Amino acid sequence: MTTASNQPPEIKFINRSTGKMEIEKVYGDWFIKFLYISGAGQKLGGVFTNKYFSQIYGTLQDLPSSHRKVRPFIEKFNINMDEYESGTRPSLDQKNSYRTFNEFFIRKFKLGKRSFVTEPGRMPAFAEARYVGFDSVDDKRLYPVKGSYLHAKDLVGNDQVAKIFEGGPLLIARLCPVDYHRFHYPDNGKILDNYRVGGAFDSVNPIALKYKNEIFIKNERHVTIIQTENFGRIAYIEVGAICVGKIVQSHRWNKPFMRGEEKGYFLFGGSTVIILGEKGLWKPSDDISKNTANGIETYLQLGQEVAVKA
Repeated sequence: MTTASNQPPEIKFINRSTGKMEIEKVYGDWFIKFLYISGAGQKLGGVFTNKYFSQIYGTLQDLPSSHRKVRPFIEKFNINMDEYESGTRPSLDQKNSYRTFNEFFIRKFKLGKRSFVTEPGRMPAFAEARYVGFDSVDDKRLYPVKGSYLHAKDLVGNDQVAKIFEGGPLLIARLCPVDYHRFHYPDNGKILDNYRVGGAFDSVNPIALKYKNEIFIKNERHVTIIQTENFGRIAYIEVGAICVGKIVQSHRWNKPFMRGEEKGYFLFGGSTVIILGEKGLWKPSDDISKNTANGIETYLQLGQEVAVKA
């Protein structure tokens, strides 16, 4: 029997738009607690954190019958559907307009509902998510728990590429299942390289990170090295997670990109986008750095300032 001392703490974050502390509603929290806290779950973990389980689960979200999950999900998590485009299923009720759960999951914002900061020295948030950030990645930066280091070489999975980003700034954007699941470019630029790093499919929920602190460097990742107009070279890393059926790259590799342009999207499941920068070129916004130092994430809307030139 789990004692009160073994219960995970509430997941709190600061919503920049309201300035208030909020408590996260966790989708499937019972499963996360079982998988990472209980003895049985830890023994069975490999059954659920491999790519086959996530692919199968993701496929189920593409079945026509999965559309029945949409309305209860919207109502349970109080999602403001006025901000989003309707689905392709003919219906007068927007909540019934999505043909599958995945179609709802990758819903787009209506035109004008989000805008990107345009000043050259301000970087816009590339995902609507909960952020933590560091001015530099080195052995003094511990995340997400004491004793766990994040190194550029571990994140990008390539020693040669990692040299570009040693000692540089880092931003981690954690997306929950209730969030908008498309991710965007933070500036104008071009793609220099892209590759996949194979790995597991653990949850990126803070509960999981507390009990298994190598997730960001062990999970499957897609790495894109981009040259930006105002912030130098950036390693743009999408991290797979449990039940993420697929990471879709919707932008063509040989085509230049514009600030705010969509780069891709995650199919069902919460996940994470990480960016690494060159040393001394930019730094996370002050409130993100302050909240990170206090162990708290900062929730940003897509396009709000996330970093500035150093």
